[in-house]
Amino acid sequence: MRLRRKETASKGKKKKPSRLPFFALGLIVLFLLLAVAGTASYYILTMDLPGIDALKDYRPSIASRVYDDNNELIDEFFLEDRKIVKIHDIPKIVSNAFISAEDSRFYQHQGFDMQSISRAVLKNFEAGHIVQGASTITQQVAKMMYLSPEKKYMRKVKEAILAYKIDRYLTKDEILNLYLNQIYLGHGTYGIESAALGYFGKSAHALTLPEAALLAGLPKAPTTYSPFLHYDKAKQRQIYVLTRMMEDGYISQVEMKRAIATPLKMRPIKPKDKVAAYFVEHVRRYVQEKYGADVLYKEGLSIYTTLNLSAQRDARDAMEKGLAELESRESHEPGLAQGALYSMDVKTGAIRAMVGGRDFNKSEFNRATQSRRQPGSAFKPLIYTAAFDKGMNPSTRFVDSPVVFEDVSKEDGLWKPKNFDEKFLGPVTMRTALVQSRNVVTIKILQDIGIDYAASYAMNMGITSPLTRNLSLALGTSGVTLQELVRAYGVLANGGKKVTPYFIKKIVDRTGNVFEEAKVQSEQVIDARIAFMTTYIMQDVVESGTGRRVKSIGRPIAGKTGTTNDVRDAWFLGFTPSVITGVWVGFDQEISLGKQEVGGRAAAPIWLYFMEKFLQNTPVETFPTPEGIVFVRVDAKTGVRVKGSDKGTIYEAFLESVQPAEKADDITEEKEDLFR
Repeated sequence: MRLRRKETASKGKKKKPSRLPFFALGLIVLFLLLAVAGTASYYILTMDLPGIDALKDYRPSIASRVYDDNNELIDEFFLEDRKIVKIHDIPKIVSNAFISAEDSRFYQHQGFDMQSISRAVLKNFEAGHIVQGASTITQQVAKMMYLSPEKKYMRKVKEAILAYKIDRYLTKDEILNLYLNQIYLGHGTYGIESAALGYFGKSAHALTLPEAALLAGLPKAPTTYSPFLHYDKAKQRQIYVLTRMMEDGYISQVEMKRAIATPLKMRPIKPKDKVAAYFVEHVRRYVQEKYGADVLYKEGLSIYTTLNLSAQRDARDAMEKGLAELESRESHEPGLAQGALYSMDVKTGAIRAMVGGRDFNKSEFNRATQSRRQPGSAFKPLIYTAAFDKGMNPSTRFVDSPVVFEDVSKEDGLWKPKNFDEKFLGPVTMRTALVQSRNVVTIKILQDIGIDYAASYAMNMGITSPLTRNLSLALGTSGVTLQELVRAYGVLANGGKKVTPYFIKKIVDRTGNVFEEAKVQSEQVIDARIAFMTTYIMQDVVESGTGRRVKSIGRPIAGKTGTTNDVRDAWFLGFTPSVITGVWVGFDQEISLGKQEVGGRAAAPIWLYFMEKFLQNTPVETFPTPEGIVFVRVDAKTGVRVKGSDKGTIYEAFLESVQPAEKADDITEEKEDLFR
């Protein structure tokens, strides 16, 4: 019985099963579920995050730079004004300033800083909205390189994950390199190098402690802390950065106080002097059309040009001076008269100066390369050169007398061309006709040699605009660009060789790869002797003809003026054996410049103001005489050969095979015919 009771009692006291295994199992399951959820969440969060492999080959958008012939910077093309500098070229004091200002635990955390995040979360929770950030430098790199700037918690989570990955992938110096080259620092500057130049006019490697602290204070709010806009706030922010640097052990208290007391010498904030705006735009259009906008604005091209920046400044100043003088003489409204200047190396075609108008900000239209205007008498040298090539010579005579042509476009059905002075001189040599710019004689010359022949000849010399096929071609009624006319005159200056104008010497990308390199393109298009004969006469245009205004330059110059009907266009083109420069003056509305504002009065002074400075300290050159040219003394009026050196005689240039007449009776003058 006892045994049974014991057994019964023993059965009654049987232990219940423990719940611990089930609890542990539940924890394990919960942990696994959380792990799965966490993994899934991490996967969802990271599935659309970009890869970071490309950070090793960092290729930010950087400015393309345009240089002149002496490698002096002219201008830049950019979407973001950024200049890349390597981290080892940046002083430690600069990187330390940014670390103290933006991320004092930069070297301790792994891309994101939980201490800062916790502090920011509490602050933002208390405020009910985001009032404080906790982004490390690495997180800022992640945001700048990959993410949007929106202030949302999900974006911050992605930013932290990406920062962690970046921290594991790159060294701290590599991260700093990205940050200091990518960060926006106000007033259009991106990166420490661009900011150092923009604020202080110096490279980042030359920054002092006070300057570094000021720049390090900008990322938080570039506009608010701009020293140009809010100097007091910028100074307070600088003091904060210096204090943090002292607390972090980067500088001593003495260095901090000295830096705070040091006056800041800011670079004056002013618009860049666009001395070569039309030329730069010419370059921009060419590069963008050939290589595309992305390459131009993002790939940091170095574009080496032919422009002489000093000459360009002189050209701009000469243009403004000449136009202001014209407006003052004629009581025109200031600023309305326009002009263009185009200067080219005779031997190579390199463009040394280009003025496309008076103010690029008001009008981007390039009057040197895009505007077709009537050249007037400036076209005559091409007609005379064509005539010499067809057997005429400087002593060939024509009668300067009235002519009448049938012309249905006129009211009375007649065209009665006249000379500018409305006088007729009778028989004159071709030399006299060109020097004194006689219209009627030029028409007669054109009639003799043939319109088609003359037009083709001009095109061979470099005129590409369409030319009217009638006798008014002699008077320069077909519109041409200044660039075309300079190129054609260049054939005369260059012994009959036509060169292709060029403005870019070389284009190199950021890696040193050469995109293109210019080669001089020169072609013999007319006989060197023929070119010299015209050039020889054109020197007299400057000595005693319509171009006398530039005679004071005191060296051999060949040139020609041009004036159109109603004095709407004024031209002067002149050259030495090395350089040719053309000037055009007029109104965009094609109204009269003023009755007396002919080429020699309106355009020639601008040419002179420019060329006096351009040729300063250069050797005086004479035009070389090619083989096959002989000089014969002739009577200046009749062109007849003379033996003595009496007054009224000159040495004239002839082909060896074409000698001047021995006496006046040997000269055949054309019969006068009123209807031609």
